[in-house]
Amino acid sequence: MTHTPKVAVVILNWNGLKYLKQFLPSVLASTWPNLDIVMGDNASSDDSVAFIRQYYPGVRIIQNDKNYGFTGGYNRVLAQVEADYYILLNSDVEVMPGWIEPVIELMESDSMIAAAAPKIRSYAQKEYFEHAGAAGGFIDKHGYPFCRGRIFYELEKDHGQYDESGEVFWASGASLFIKKHIWDESGGFDESFFAHMEEIDLCWRLKNMGYKVMYCAQSIIYHVGGGTLNAENPFKTYLNFRNNLFLIRKNMPAFSAFRVICIRFMMDLMALLRFLMEGKRKDAWAVSRAHQAFVLSLFKKAKGKRLKVKDGAVQNTKGILRASIVWAFFVKKKTRFTDLDPADL
Repeated sequence: MTHTPKVAVVILNWNGLKYLKQFLPSVLASTWPNLDIVMGDNASSDDSVAFIRQYYPGVRIIQNDKNYGFTGGYNRVLAQVEADYYILLNSDVEVMPGWIEPVIELMESDSMIAAAAPKIRSYAQKEYFEHAGAAGGFIDKHGYPFCRGRIFYELEKDHGQYDESGEVFWASGASLFIKKHIWDESGGFDESFFAHMEEIDLCWRLKNMGYKVMYCAQSIIYHVGGGTLNAENPFKTYLNFRNNLFLIRKNMPAFSAFRVICIRFMMDLMALLRFLMEGKRKDAWAVSRAHQAFVLSLFKKAKGKRLKVKDGAVQNTKGILRASIVWAFFVKKKTRFTDLDPADL
């Protein structure tokens, strides 16, 4: 690097005092020399802001007037932050001192790299990958996201099988590195998502613009996961099912999107029935509400309209599985990324 880029680590907080106390010291120990640390606060009702002001006066605080969710919160905070690179970091993440350097070095090597993420392991079981990102995000032909190291609920132990950095389809929002000028060019997060899968939507947009999204194996972080909404929360179920349909409608060509959404409605019905059989009535109702919200959205003026791709841009399809991950996992019992047919990737 001929110069040291300005990096801003931006933590969006909502009533996360517990995690700030636990993990902010690790972020402050980062060794990148040209670094700002910013806490964006989504109108927390706990003592988060007072705590930062008292104990960490070097951390810049940007306060939103209400909870705008992950998407709207970050959009408003980042509009007030100047840097060459943004790192969107969850409050429930522990980092190592040199975690920034290898990712920035990788991103500086190619002007077409827009975003990247480190290797994400579980804070609770440090030898295992964590659900939200693992060793880089992929997506199948029906719009189902999965990761190297995590397919559906199956988490792999990290024994070095994914220690090679490379191109992926999406980078986790738990620790998302993105070039500031490309964030601006892409329009940031689509606020209709509120939370969950918004980073996949952003990365898909970047790929449609011709950019690359990378996984950096040389940087490792530890993520608690479910800090705001745990896996058993029906609202999370609602967001995941609704937002997955939003993803497909927004980013696939219109005819392909229509075909895939029809397939997904049938597959989601199977998920709804499974929830009912397991006694999870609130989750079953969440799937139904997600479908209702999606159908209603078709009759509203789209907030997240397609981005006009610049002339000469070629859609980057690296990271799309040309097969069904549902079929591979549940029928063929392929529970690890390395079990998948390389010809489909």
